[in-house]
Amino acid sequence: MASPSGDPASRVATKAPPSSGARWPDISFRWLALLAALTTAALIVLVGWELYRGSRQAIAQFGLNFLGSSAWDPVTDKYGAWPFIYGTLVSSLIALVIAVPLGVAAALYLTEMAPLQLRQPIVTIIEMLAAVPSVIFGLWGIFVLIPWLRDHLFVWLKHTLGFLPLFQGPIYGVSMLAGGIIIAIMILPIITSVSREILRSVPDLQREAAYALGATHWEVIRIAVLSYARRGLFGAAVLGLGRALGETMAVTMVIGNRPVISASLFAPSYTLASVIANEFTEATTDMYLNALFELGLVLLVVTILVNIVAQLMLRTLSGGASGKVN
Repeated sequence: MASPSGDPASRVATKAPPSSGARWPDISFRWLALLAALTTAALIVLVGWELYRGSRQAIAQFGLNFLGSSAWDPVTDKYGAWPFIYGTLVSSLIALVIAVPLGVAAALYLTEMAPLQLRQPIVTIIEMLAAVPSVIFGLWGIFVLIPWLRDHLFVWLKHTLGFLPLFQGPIYGVSMLAGGIIIAIMILPIITSVSREILRSVPDLQREAAYALGATHWEVIRIAVLSYARRGLFGAAVLGLGRALGETMAVTMVIGNRPVISASLFAPSYTLASVIANEFTEATTDMYLNALFELGLVLLVVTILVNIVAQLMLRTLSGGASGKVN
């Protein structure tokens, strides 16, 4: 028996499959997105290949000894990357130790505690700090930060913590610690901004549930907010680390630029990016130029390895939890 015209069953229309003309925007967008992703990967491979091609003579001459050697003498064509690897990693670690707690604390204040009339002005100032050129930080470091560190903070650290090897030796002003502090100032806006966005993405239901169970404000932040957002906060630290590893001009102006390894943070040091910026125009021999190219290759590999390790730690930190912030 046929259904009456007013019956809903009679009005069910069979949905026709989309025509090829209607699907071409989706197909085109898919291939364009794939092309963009492959282009990004190809750029990394191309940069790595160019660095390898420019450093083949040094790789053949020094082999893996280049990574472990502390010699850097262009006069005798003896080159080693270890002082620069050490300076890069230690200065970046110092920067993270300083910037991550400050950045997360600032993001917590802006998200959870700051009055509404103060939030936007502070956020604007943080964003302006991120836009300051590196060389400006370097000039400020030379004329303002270094004298203050040399006359006040370093003296206090040596007097208070001088029993530790990290705070022994003569005070020059330009030093590993000064380089780490200037990097920390430069990566602080990135960590703060990303951490703030991560904390803002925590659902209000998390906070409300904690308050309903009788938690205090601090307990809500610690249990409901930080616990939920820990993966995203770790990602913010990784972004800051990526900026710290490749920072060049400001670090070059305050770290001292001396290719030696010292236990004291008051001693001058050098980084991979700084030595390339300082000495590339002075490379008068093919081996010298190849050694600098190999330093660039080492910096690229170190950056990739650090990010891989960070991703592995991120997976371990997430531990398969259901509440994750990407």
